[in-house]
Amino acid sequence: MPAGDGRNGAKGPTLAASTYEWSTPLRVFILYANPVAASFGATLCKQVVTTLRSRGHEIDDCDLYAESFNPVMAEQERMRYHNANLNRAPIAAYADRLLAAEALVLIYPVWNEGFPAILKGFFDRVFIPGVSFKIGPDGAAIPNLQKLRKLGAVCTYGASRTTSFLLGDPPKRVVKRLVRSMPGHAVRCDYLAYYDMDHSNPEQRAAFLEKVKRTFEAW
Repeated sequence: MPAGDGRNGAKGPTLAASTYEWSTPLRVFILYANPVAASFGATLCKQVVTTLRSRGHEIDDCDLYAESFNPVMAEQERMRYHNANLNRAPIAAYADRLLAAEALVLIYPVWNEGFPAILKGFFDRVFIPGVSFKIGPDGAAIPNLQKLRKLGAVCTYGASRTTSFLLGDPPKRVVKRLVRSMPGHAVRCDYLAYYDMDHSNPEQRAAFLEKVKRTFEAW
């Protein structure tokens, strides 16, 4: 990372003209959740990684299926959930990767108007007290991902935009409201959704891929 990035006591990066623009390379944590190597989702993930690396960002590419992440919260984990001194032990490595991130990108297919179970399990097991938030004296949640400056989601839907809208589009609400609130300050949030995937054609998919490239070239 270049000098002046805020590490080792150096002066931190400065905000550019836009509130959400960060002027130096970032540590980007990518959470990818798709079990099919030949999927369009895999192509999207490769595009995101390639584009961000071309911009000089440091990439932590986390393929949840390839890493055999266990999405199931055990009984003992749940019992220790509110104890920030003990709850991190089973997922410490993932918690460290999340806390080190200065940008977060989620890449996933939408199934049954929700996240794949492996990604939902990551939220349940890793976005816990002491990691993504702290619990204040009054019991209120206090955001704890202050390093995050940018947030992105790249996802595909089998349903149409209209159908997803009528059903409340739960994944979009979680990303743009819940996850976006976790830094505790304003962050750029790009939600790139490809609706009606089941009725798409190669030209339409290529256009969306280009949109993804253009978006992350601006990071």
